[in-house]
Amino acid sequence: MTDFEKKYYWDRRGSGCAKWDGMKMGFGADDLIAMWVADMDFRCPDSVREAMSKLAEMNTYGYNFPSFSYYKAFMDWEQKRHGYQVEQPWIRYTPGVVCGIYRFLGALTAPGDACIILSPCYYPFMSAVEDTGRRLVCSMLKNEGGVYTPDFEDFEAVILREKVKAFVFCSPHNPVGRVWKKEEIARLLEICEKHGVYVISDEIHHDLELTGKHVPTLSAYPCEKFTVMLTAASKTFNMAGLSHSIAVVPDETIRKKYDAYVKPFTGMNANMTGYIAIEAAYRGGEEWLEGCLKLLRSNAKYAEETLKAALPKIVVSPLEGTYLQWVDLGAYLKPSELKAVVQDECRIAVDWGHQFFPSESKCEGDRLAAEAGKADAHIRLNLATSRENVVLAVTRLIEAIKKRG
Repeated sequence: MTDFEKKYYWDRRGSGCAKWDGMKMGFGADDLIAMWVADMDFRCPDSVREAMSKLAEMNTYGYNFPSFSYYKAFMDWEQKRHGYQVEQPWIRYTPGVVCGIYRFLGALTAPGDACIILSPCYYPFMSAVEDTGRRLVCSMLKNEGGVYTPDFEDFEAVILREKVKAFVFCSPHNPVGRVWKKEEIARLLEICEKHGVYVISDEIHHDLELTGKHVPTLSAYPCEKFTVMLTAASKTFNMAGLSHSIAVVPDETIRKKYDAYVKPFTGMNANMTGYIAIEAAYRGGEEWLEGCLKLLRSNAKYAEETLKAALPKIVVSPLEGTYLQWVDLGAYLKPSELKAVVQDECRIAVDWGHQFFPSESKCEGDRLAAEAGKADAHIRLNLATSRENVVLAVTRLIEAIKKRG
């Protein structure tokens, strides 16, 4: 057990958290190991507790606005951790990264416009496109033994054929765990620039570098005229419940379109607790993050190596970034067996692979449909928990699969 785990691990059952206390609603049982919702079982950095305690002691919660020190904390963090200099006028608040995707799709595209994602991908991307009345199109990532890469030829072909207007990009990628290389990002952006496609880049996991080095989309290629970056402290420091995310919008024309689009909305300003907690995390949370990353790397290494040693045909995608392990159980379990083994027998709550693919009926092309059809063999495991929980889940999976011969 690492020092980080000893100090910050927290059994969240009974606290009203969605991850543990929401299992009854989502899975029909409350005695599972919660490895689904993408948040952590760790307390936030001490700097956050201290800042929030100070706010509570003040006990005044009137109208507020973000101070310059809030902006500077975020700008300094991005420069130090990722080598990208953000300017204050570029920053916009959104209640969450997914909410930001909805808003920028609304501001930059029209109903009926085609919007592209790289599949498999975080399922709210698909919902955002369809819920806003846009048309979802996909380019399937190439999958070679669990290592995913973009299919640039297919990506451009789909853009041309479908007259795509926006690309919703996930970097690092959820669920496959890739931290994209600079040349991969640059090639995707080059294609988008060539065909007049806006890029909405979700970089909420960008601080969670396990074996890869994140390259901000805005620094990988001269793309500031057509690209927006969405990020947050929520995944980095386990603060999603504060509903506070940041959009970085370097282009003035895009900012004006966005500002005009959200003007009729309520909730344009964040809750004061968000501003205070986020600033405190960026100013005082770096040591906490390094301890957290050490534990996440250890959990990921244990899970991958143990599963592969016991089940040689299993495919575990290398976890370069995020804390979400993408596992293909297709060599051992039929799709129809997956829930019975993983959830009912092993008592683990996971996100199922099919959630990250468009339905086969919405897929265009034989390859995309075939890959979507195979998605039922995958599960996504959240490793941001105690080593004890990871060991228990991995052990149960191995024993249950081996028992089936």
